[in-house]
Amino acid sequence: MSGEEIARSHIGLAAEILREARSLGGRGLWHLAVRRAQEAVELALKGALRLAGVEVPHVHDVGIFLKEAGGRFPESFAQEIERLASISRRLRAERELSLYGDEETETPPERLYSEEDARVALADAEEVLGRYRELLDGWNGPG
Repeated sequence: MSGEEIARSHIGLAAEILREARSLGGRGLWHLAVRRAQEAVELALKGALRLAGVEVPHVHDVGIFLKEAGGRFPESFAQEIERLASISRRLRAERELSLYGDEETETPPERLYSEEDARVALADAEEVLGRYRELLDGWNGPG
């Protein structure tokens, strides 16, 4: 399977993960909605990197790699990279807390997150997936 094929499969997987995140949020599981939103963002951005022919690193925040590869993307996507990298970085910071809680204060994750936290994470994930869909729809090869 080529990098482009894998990249295109990522949109379906990321969309399914985002559906799960919405469902979790709808059931008041704010912490899990945040966690799944992060996973959807990570997968979509790794797909974008694969599409551009960038070897995908084994890290959860790929924002810096998007910035470095900016010239490989169409201008419409490249101009959004700072925003996408910011979303990636912020949600990456929530990855462990949203699943395991704060071990220092012994606070479980369900007490750390609110409906607003989930709303913001889901909106950000929707934005990232929307940008990724646009990139895929107009893709003609690296930069």
